[in-house]
Amino acid sequence: MIGLGKTDIGKVRPLNEDTLYINDRAIGCLENLYIVADGMGGHNAGEVASNESVRFFCEYIENNKSDEILDLMVSALRYANKKVYEMSLENEGYSNMGTTFVGATFKDDTGYFVHVGDSRVYIARGNKLHQITTDHTYVMEMVRAGEMTLEEAKVNPRRNIITRAIGTNEKVVVDGLVSKMMKNDIILLCSDGLTGMLSDDELNDIINEDSGINDKVGKMIEEANRNGGTDNITAIIITE
Repeated sequence: MIGLGKTDIGKVRPLNEDTLYINDRAIGCLENLYIVADGMGGHNAGEVASNESVRFFCEYIENNKSDEILDLMVSALRYANKKVYEMSLENEGYSNMGTTFVGATFKDDTGYFVHVGDSRVYIARGNKLHQITTDHTYVMEMVRAGEMTLEEAKVNPRRNIITRAIGTNEKVVVDGLVSKMMKNDIILLCSDGLTGMLSDDELNDIINEDSGINDKVGKMIEEANRNGGTDNITAIIITE
């Protein structure tokens, strides 16, 4: 697999608290690894949370082996959560910091994904973009409970309130997904700074343009900024 990505501060925020990690080579027993983390917290704590979550996740992957790839990744993210949470307790400046997290790895014809928060994983297949993660947000909890429609959720003022994050509690529930990959699939990992500025249809149009991966990522960032760039913007596109 080959991954290319970019992170951008956007047009409003004073600091980029997103972190991206791209590794097309082996790390531990994984053949590759791709991560997007979107930090939150006062001062520079969000940046610390996202950076450290990636560092601790990779540390666990490097030091542990398992034939069960998804179990390994879920354990790694739980470990990262515990370490970031401990940092928040030990340093007053890091109090209440946290981060979203999406991680992906691929072996043979299978993709393995872990996810906490509202950063997303999409798969573009047959010229159609499919979101395979479910946002851990207040509005999506309401949608799943049947108390709000998806259309209402998209414009609700509380749509950015997340219900799960790495580092905010001692323990976290991690979503793990396994997906069979098909030839010509395109995978997109991104923070909500991208999806908050571009609709799925707009992302679909860009990802299916006749251009290289780097151009697609660049155009996504450019269009998100053109539409306001109200948050940090991070995207990784992965293909065979």
